[in-house]
Amino acid sequence: MHDTMALLLVCTQLLLIVTSVVFLVSGLDDVFIDVCYVFRRLYRRLFIMPKYAPLTEEQLQQRPEQLIAIMIPAWDESAVIRPMLLNIIRTLTYENYHIIVGTYPNDLETQCEVDHVKEQYSHVHRITCPNDGPTNKADCLNWIYQGIKLLEKEQHLHFDIFVMQDCEDVIHPLCYKLFNYLIPRKDMVQLPVHSLPRKWYEFTAGHYIDEFAQLHQKDLIVREMLNKSVPAAGVGCAFSRRAFETIAASNQNQVFSIDSLTEDYDFGFRLKRHGLKQIFVDFSIPRTVTTPAIGTRKPRQRTTRELVCIREYFPSTFRAAVRQKSRWVIGIALQGWAHLGWRGNGWTKFMLYRDRKALLTNLVNMLGYGVVVTVLAVWINLWLNPEAYRYPPLLQKGTWVWYLVMANFGLAIERVGMRMYCVQRLYGWPQAFLSVCRMIWGNVINFCATCRAIKLYARYLVTGKLIAWDKTAHVFPSEAELQLFRPKLGALLLAKHLITMAQLEEALQQQTQRHRPLGVILIDMKAIKEDDLEQAIKAA
Repeated sequence: MHDTMALLLVCTQLLLIVTSVVFLVSGLDDVFIDVCYVFRRLYRRLFIMPKYAPLTEEQLQQRPEQLIAIMIPAWDESAVIRPMLLNIIRTLTYENYHIIVGTYPNDLETQCEVDHVKEQYSHVHRITCPNDGPTNKADCLNWIYQGIKLLEKEQHLHFDIFVMQDCEDVIHPLCYKLFNYLIPRKDMVQLPVHSLPRKWYEFTAGHYIDEFAQLHQKDLIVREMLNKSVPAAGVGCAFSRRAFETIAASNQNQVFSIDSLTEDYDFGFRLKRHGLKQIFVDFSIPRTVTTPAIGTRKPRQRTTRELVCIREYFPSTFRAAVRQKSRWVIGIALQGWAHLGWRGNGWTKFMLYRDRKALLTNLVNMLGYGVVVTVLAVWINLWLNPEAYRYPPLLQKGTWVWYLVMANFGLAIERVGMRMYCVQRLYGWPQAFLSVCRMIWGNVINFCATCRAIKLYARYLVTGKLIAWDKTAHVFPSEAELQLFRPKLGALLLAKHLITMAQLEEALQQQTQRHRPLGVILIDMKAIKEDDLEQAIKAA
């Protein structure tokens, strides 16, 4: 018994050293990114913001609209594709666009849903891939691109901008105005992608809140600053015509690589290789909102910042999250390593290392938990049985391993604090505190996803058969949930300076008494005209 325990403690001590070294290297890497982010924010606040006026919504609206092709690959999306398309059509403050949806011959339900929308709106189109699905997302996107070229010939169109979206995306009304403003000066524009709000107990879905808040508020901003390149997220990203034509010409007329499960990630690196300009845009606009004052019924006016981004529901079950993340690990870490290698300058190699270190850290995290559990078990045993044999301590104060563990403890506190900061900026303090607990659950999901990714990739290496589109089942918000993300009529009219706060208060008071629509009351008061109301309703 003593020999078995001694062997276990020796192995645990070796694991402690290995995990501590890995945690230190990875932690220093993360701290470097955090320091770059803080210095960038300080530099912009001190030297850029006082010198240059921020971009305004009016500037976006004044720019002439270029023709946009919205590319939506759809395999087994009959449950969400119709509401998603209708939401785009109803909410976008952009008119010069066409939607092209890619479907499969063996997915008649999705075809039917798209055709229902097609019958109502002439700028919605459907193409059918030649092979049964699922192939992979890159293959579907390539056929969509071919369908766009055919559409251009048939209808004498010329698309200037190509936008990638998924069937679960909730798109901010100004996203396409922002794309239109920045392209063709930039060849790729990536907007932030964030999770829609989740309940406190939804830990699986909630850990996406934490990871994307950190990735799309901090990491990608620093990445663009250091490497002048951004990996496309697959949604909320727009490309110039020059970008598509350049990549297609160098890849046998295929825009996206069918050898990758993360074709968007691969595409960003190929753009950099051709010297095409990329940008990640963290842009928000001021919005005037009205909330009831505490203790009274009178509305209170305040100004908030509204982020122009893409929001969606990420998987809420453990199995779905593991399937999705294993696809990301295969595409980014394993296929990316095989196809992209370690080419590029020093900063590119550093970013590739950051993308691929998850192969190791996702596994080592669980070993670290094993060390903690073993140490706790020994302590509990001694506490319950003080007469038990006392083995030498795993960690002695003053040794180099002690200082290594203490350094990792400090780095862990910094990482937790930075994650809480990123989550708090988007979702508030309750979600920020929950993010601490969700880190452990997120590590469990990442461990299982990495194991599954290694298994699938090893099978591919043995058989040579391409890994199929392991699609996530998507959920689109209900109409009631979508209303939460649409500005209220009164707030829109205030933001456009069409009414005053006094007029809004009077109209709201009349509404409680007469139960009539707010817009009608404001017209009766001669506060606004019918044309103003129509424009505001369209924007809402």
